[in-house]
Parts: sequence; structure tokens; C-alpha cells
Amino acid sequence: MKIKVIDGRDVANPEDVAMLQALYSRSALSVDDQLAKVDKTGSARFMDNYVVGYGHKSIADCGTTTVFIEGVSTLAAKAIQDWPLYSGQETSTRYIDMSRQPIVDPAGSAASVAILNRWMEFYVGAQGKVTSAIRERHPRLEGQEENVYERAVKARTFDILRAFLPAGITTQLSWHTNLRQASDHLVLLMDHPSMEVRQVADWVRRALEVKYPASGFGESQASVAGIGKDSSGQDARRAWEKMVAEHATYPAAFDEVYKEVVSGRPVFQYVYNRDRARPFEEVMKSRPRGAILPHFMSDFCYVSYNFLLDFGSFRDIQRHRNGVCRMPMLTSSHGFEPWYLEELGRLDESLLGRAKALIAEQKLATEALHIDYVSEQYYVPLGARVPVRVTYGLPAAVYVMELRSGKMVHPTLRRAMHKMAKEFQVALGDKVALHVDLDSSDWDVRRGTQTITVKAAP
Repeated sequence: MKIKVIDGRDVANPEDVAMLQALYSRSALSVDDQLAKVDKTGSARFMDNYVVGYGHKSIADCGTTTVFIEGVSTLAAKAIQDWPLYSGQETSTRYIDMSRQPIVDPAGSAASVAILNRWMEFYVGAQGKVTSAIRERHPRLEGQEENVYERAVKARTFDILRAFLPAGITTQLSWHTNLRQASDHLVLLMDHPSMEVRQVADWVRRALEVKYPASGFGESQASVAGIGKDSSGQDARRAWEKMVAEHATYPAAFDEVYKEVVSGRPVFQYVYNRDRARPFEEVMKSRPRGAILPHFMSDFCYVSYNFLLDFGSFRDIQRHRNGVCRMPMLTSSHGFEPWYLEELGRLDESLLGRAKALIAEQKLATEALHIDYVSEQYYVPLGARVPVRVTYGLPAAVYVMELRSGKMVHPTLRRAMHKMAKEFQVALGDKVALHVDLDSSDWDVRRGTQTITVKAAP
């Protein structure tokens, strides 16, 4: 037996790392022998020399890279993250003051600029009052570190005021991916209904083409997707992919989700196969806090939940990709999340009145732009509600409810997870242990410890 760990210090090029793995399927030589070939051939030429005739897309699964994307709207960030195998991080509107961020403005008119300015004026202008009111409502307790407490107060301020940021506000994100997934996802992004997303996808593709010339990013989109020429030709395949990207990105079915939620019809549904689950019910019922249910348990139970959630918190629930969570269309038609207004009312009545008037005024002003529905999203605030449908296998459902019910989670998402957990406990609570934090309080000074700092020298 021999174990060898290889990283960028041994082989810098992800394409070469992919080939080292792929060669296991065509050669019984040790990886040490293959590494010697890399050294002899040269990193840039190794994949070109050995990939010919391999004929399998899985080779690109074995090479990973990280793309850093800056200065794109939250909408473009969500499009990039709308991928079941997405890994990465994004700027948090709950911890960072977004007042100096540029804003994507598709309309580019005086009226659209005025809409964006009004949102930002409220976001910036209300920070002082909200921060002072939070300190008064949640005074620092004896023994609490002042810097931790102040960071928690600031985070709570952003928790409330981020609702008034327009969705066009720019952010930055990383995308850690293997080369195959990058190719497959870019195919759909290149035909996305949003012009900004199409541009970002093209820039990413070009950057990957320069960095990894042997992986096909510079070829036609059909080739980028790993599609070979066949009897049907590439044109039909590309036309189908374009249709999917254009017409299935924002599903019309979400109108039905909204109707179900507001009409009082059942929003929690589940399928439970007793025969498959019976041998494991004692295991599920005895599961301690923090233990993860095995993935195979998805085979005999899944749950689906429909609910309304502000777009700001949707960005958090979308992070759980072990299931289905479709991207909704962001509009003002489903109302503004009440929690934000409730918090403003508790802290400062004058701010509540200004906020209500602003929301009504901005809705009319945005409609008056008379622009397409995709572009209109950029002027809608993060506090606007969207209809959400999530479908998870049992292990993922339990994981999401437990993780997103804690006090560190934004209160609007936490409320939704509390409701989902209560429905789950009624339906399946006698079969599966569920460890959720149902405490009604959502203030926790530990928010102030969630930061990244440089360690002091030993």
C-alpha cells in the first residue's frame, strides 16, 4: 500500500492533475512514474499529449480551479450559484456596509438612477438611528466584550437595513469548480435571459480559455459542453439548450406556489416509504444532535415546502444545493417582508413611516420605467418577497431545518424554517429525531464573534 497526496506544490496545472488521475484507467503505472512524465514533458504540454482519444468527459471532473468574480450584481451572483455542485463564498450583506458598492443599472436613465439613489439614501441615512435603537433595546451585559458587542449591533443593523438595498447592488464571489462543471454550467449561463449574466459567463469562459487551453473553453458552446458532432448535428442541441436557458430560468409555476401559500392550501408535502424505512426507524429516532443522516435515506423519504421569503434570505436558503431550490423572478408583486417593517417600528416609528412611503413610491417608479421583466429586477429591493419551493431528500431536509433554525440565521429565514420544522414534526416526528432551535428570541451577541481576524504572533 502507498498513499500520496498531490496538490499545487507538486503539479500546478489542474489539467495535469486531471490527466494524472485519468491515466489510472489506462495504465497500471504508479503516479510517481506519471509525475516524472509531467516533469519531462512540461506542464503545459502534458494534457495535450495524452488527452487525445480518451473520449470521456469525466477526465475534466478531476481538475479543479477557483474563479473570483467581482463587481457583479446580486442577481448575477445568484445565477452563477444556481448550480447543484456550486462551491464558493459571497460578500455578506449581513456583515458588510454596502453603501459604497456600485450598482448595476440596466436602464441607464435619469429615472432609474433616481430609484437607485433613493434606496441607498434610506439605507445609509437610517443606519445611525437603527444602530442607536438596537443598543438601547439590547444593552451590553456585564462580561460581554465591547468589540464583540459592537460587531453584533452592527450586524443587526445590516440585518434590518439590507432589505432596502436594490438587487442591482454589486457583490463579489468565488466559484470553486472542476473543469467539467464549469463547462456545463457556462453553457446555460451563456444563454441566460439577463444580459449581465451572459456577459459575465463570456468573461469567465474567456478567462478559463486562457488559463486552460487544453480543456476546450475556447471552442463552440456545443464543444465546451462536451458535445460531439453526431447525426443530429450540433445546431439542434444548441437550440434546445438556448430554449431551456431562456424559458426555464424563471419558472411560471411560481405563480402557483404563491397562490398555494396565500390561499392556505397545504404548503408542506412529503412521501414516506414505510417498507424501505422500517429497518432504519430506530436509527433515525435515536440520532443525536449534530449527526448526519446517511445519504441513502433519501431513497425512502423526501419533503417539499412552499413559502414566501424575502429575496435577501432566499440567497441563504439557495446555498443548500442537495435538493431543488429554483430561482424565482424578483418582483414587487408579492409584497415586502413584514419582519423588516416590524423591526423598524419597534426601533423608530418615524423610520417605519418613511420606509412604508418609500416602498410604495419606489414600486410605482419602477413600474414607470417600462423595461423588460428581467431588467426590472435590478431596481427591486432585497426585502421584496418571492415564492420559494424547496424539495429535499430526508437527510438534506433535516440538515437544512436544523442548521437554519439557529439564532445566527437571519430571522426571516429562521421563521420559515421554524414553520417547516413544526410541519415536519407533525408528519414525521415519531419517525425521525429533529433537533431544531425553536427559541423565539433572535438576538445573540455571538454574531459579533463571526468575523475573520489576523492571529496575533505567538
